[in-house]
Amino acid sequence: MSWEIDMDKALKQKLVNVLGAKNVITDADECAYFSQDVYSRAEFTSSAVLRPANINELAAAVKLATSNSFAVFPRGGGLSYTGGYLPSTNKSVSIDTSRMAKIVEINADDMYVTVEAGCTWAALHKALAGTGLRTPFWGTLSGLYATVGGSVSQNSIFFGSGLYGTSADSVTALKVVAADGRIVETGSGFFRNFGPDMTGLFMGDCGALGIKAEISLKLIRAPKHKAHASFSFERYQDMLPAMSEIARQGLASECFGFDPFLQAQRMKRESLAKDVKALAGALKASGSVMGALKTGAKLAAAGRGFMKDVPYSVHMSSENQHQSAAQADIKAIKTIMVKAGGTEIENAIPTLVAANPFNPPNSMIGPQGERWAPVHAVVPHSKAVTLMDAVTKLFDEHKGICEKYEIGTGYLLTSVGASAMVIEPVFFWPDALMDIHHRKVEAGHLRKISGFADNPEARQAVDQIRTELKNLMAEHKAAHLQIGKTYDYQQSLNPGARVLLKAIKDEMDPDGLINPGSLGS
Repeated sequence: MSWEIDMDKALKQKLVNVLGAKNVITDADECAYFSQDVYSRAEFTSSAVLRPANINELAAAVKLATSNSFAVFPRGGGLSYTGGYLPSTNKSVSIDTSRMAKIVEINADDMYVTVEAGCTWAALHKALAGTGLRTPFWGTLSGLYATVGGSVSQNSIFFGSGLYGTSADSVTALKVVAADGRIVETGSGFFRNFGPDMTGLFMGDCGALGIKAEISLKLIRAPKHKAHASFSFERYQDMLPAMSEIARQGLASECFGFDPFLQAQRMKRESLAKDVKALAGALKASGSVMGALKTGAKLAAAGRGFMKDVPYSVHMSSENQHQSAAQADIKAIKTIMVKAGGTEIENAIPTLVAANPFNPPNSMIGPQGERWAPVHAVVPHSKAVTLMDAVTKLFDEHKGICEKYEIGTGYLLTSVGASAMVIEPVFFWPDALMDIHHRKVEAGHLRKISGFADNPEARQAVDQIRTELKNLMAEHKAAHLQIGKTYDYQQSLNPGARVLLKAIKDEMDPDGLINPGSLGS
C-alpha cells in the first residue's frame, strides 16, 4: 500500500457528531477491507469508513469530508470487480451505505417503490412478496448482498433483463448527494420523463457524478406463472443466434448460456439432489401439489449427471400472468432452439435459479477455492458471434500461459432486452483468497475447499490477458456495464459528449472528490 493521510481529530469528532462513534470506523483492518473488491486491492487505503443512516447524515458527512479535501468513495454490496469503489487517492474515506436500507414507500396506486440506496435486492423482493407486485428488473445473482444503489450505478443485469433490460431501465427517480452536500432530486416516482431525463445522467455512473441516497423504481404486476427450458449446443456459433432470436421476440425473462468449462465448474459444486433449500424452493414455485411432486422427482433424479456430456448450454425462463401464455412462449423457444440445432435437456438449472434467486455468492470462487474474475462486453446481436470468435482466438494465443499457471477460462453469455448480448469471459486460477472472499462466501463452503497459496505470477498473467481482452472489446466497439476504473469510457465518447460529461461532473463535483478515477474522471 502507498502512504495515506490520517484524519485529524477535529474532523473525526465532527463526523462522530453526525454519524455516531460506531459509524466512523478508522480500524486499519476494516479500512483495508473497504479498499478491495472481488478482483483487486486498491493502491491506497481509506482513512475511515463512514456509515450514514439516512440521506441527511449522508449529505452532512460528504460535505464534511470534501470540505476537508477528502475524496469520498461510495460502496454498495461490494461484489463488483472493476475497482469502482476503490480509493484512488491517499486522502479518502469510504461510504458504507448498508445502514441506509429502508423501504421508504410501496405505492400500489401509482405503481412505484422507493428505497434507500443500501437496500438489497433480496430485501426488496421480500418486502414486495404478497403484494402481487414486482419491479421489472428485480435483482442480480448476488442480490443477497448487492444493493439497489450500487446496481443502478453499475447498470447491473440478470433477473428480468431478458425483457426489461438493465436495473437502470426500471428507475423512475433519484435523490443524489453532490460533493458539497446538496441533495439533487430527479424524475418522480410515477413518471421519469418530465422534461430532459436527468435521472438517466446518474445511471451507470459508478457513483462518480453523485452519491445515490434514494431510488424509485417502477412496479408491475408480479407474473404468476413461470416456465423453463434448457438446451445443449455443439457450437456457440449456433447457440448465440438462437439466443438473439429469442431476445428479439421477447420470449424469455432470463436467457443465459455457458461454455463447457464454466458449465463444468458449476457442476462440480454440491449435488442438486442434496441441495434441500433449492429443491424446496423449486417445489414451492411449482404452484401445485402435483406440480411440486413432479418437479421434485425430476430435479432429484437429474442430480448433476444430466450435464456430463453437454458442450454449450443455454437456459431460459418465461413468465406471464397466465400459465398457458408462459408455456406458449416456451413452446416458441423450443421451436427456435431445435431449428438452430439445439437438443433439449433437463431444465433443472433455470428452475432452481428462479426458485432461489438470492443465494450466498459462493460462486465468486472456484470449486477448490480458486480465485475468479470476469471481463465483459455488451454488443448488438449482429456482432456477438464475431466478437466471440475474436475472444476465442485470443484465448488460443495464450493457451501456453494459461496451462503454465493453471488458469481456466470460460464464458457466461446472456441477452439484455431485445437488442443486446453480453459476452463475459471468466477466469479461474489458483491463488490465495482475499478478506472479501472470506466475509462473503459461506463459512461452511469455505471449510470444504482446499485453497491455495499466494500466486502473484498467475495473478499477473490473468491481469495481462484481461487487459488484452478489454482492448479487443474496445476495437469491436463494445459497451460495458460496471465501468468502474477498468473500462475506457471517456475514450469511447465523441468530443461533444466528453465536454458535456465534464460540465456535469464540474457542477456536481468541482474539485473532483466524488469517486475520482471512475468513468476516467
